[in-house]
Amino acid sequence: MPPSSRPLWPGLLLAVLGAIGFSGKAIIVKLAYRHGVDAVTLLMWRMLLALPFFLAMAWWAGRGKPALTRQDWRDIAVLGFTGYYLASYLDFAGLAYISASLERLILYLNPTLVLLLSVLFFHHKLQARQVVALAISYAGVVAVFAHELSFEGANTAIGAALVFASAISYAIYLALSGKVVQRLGSMRLAGLASSVACALCIGQFALLKPMSTFLVPEPVMWLSLLNATACTVAPVLMVMLAIARIGAPLSSQVGMVGPMSTILMGVFILGEPMNAWIVFGTALVMVGVFLVTGRTGNQAAKASSPATRT
Repeated sequence: MPPSSRPLWPGLLLAVLGAIGFSGKAIIVKLAYRHGVDAVTLLMWRMLLALPFFLAMAWWAGRGKPALTRQDWRDIAVLGFTGYYLASYLDFAGLAYISASLERLILYLNPTLVLLLSVLFFHHKLQARQVVALAISYAGVVAVFAHELSFEGANTAIGAALVFASAISYAIYLALSGKVVQRLGSMRLAGLASSVACALCIGQFALLKPMSTFLVPEPVMWLSLLNATACTVAPVLMVMLAIARIGAPLSSQVGMVGPMSTILMGVFILGEPMNAWIVFGTALVMVGVFLVTGRTGNQAAKASSPATRT
């Protein structure tokens, strides 16, 4: 069936489920922290359990394709480090200090960060619409941050800084990955780069933690398995299939359900507060990101759907 005659709803459903799956990661991490584990151990278990799936994804996507060159491996190593290892570690570390809602709003700034990187390093000129969009987006995050800061103090500043650094790391990955995606394909690159990140996370644990900490409480094991499958591998596949059906721009717009789903799960599962400041800040961020990724938005920002972040 030609793409133009395909029904939209399967692609839209895949994009929604993918965005919700990625958003659930923060909820699972917060639940696991209640059992006394740290970011290094929790990230190791998530990536260890996800590794077989990523290797299978890379093998499947690479069937019949040319062998990887040294340049390919260098690019994969750099992208695996910035996009999936460093970004994931900083995100997990930040979640120990801030709410899942604030974490998701900060990560949702990825398209705006890609836009700013294109201005700094690729000589892109900002349009008036984009300046307004940036101001709106960051005003929303500042509103939620200030509200949480008044209750949690310095911990909020530390956590927000870590998660924002995670967002920058992932934005660098998005800005650098364009040509590599064209050369290798999105699924093959995601599988290979994620496998590199898995190896780095496992190696980090081996270097920093005694082997006695490898054994974790049983609930953490089940939460890590859920994180690796329902909130990591499955959303990657669903969003890629959605992009193939309905395109990256529409998939990106549908991904806006992510922050709201995180807030709702935070309220009903974690008992996090829901108030006017959070709703107001979330609305500002979503409006700003919509303007950045809209029809006149930067092409790199369009390609960087907030929903595709692991």
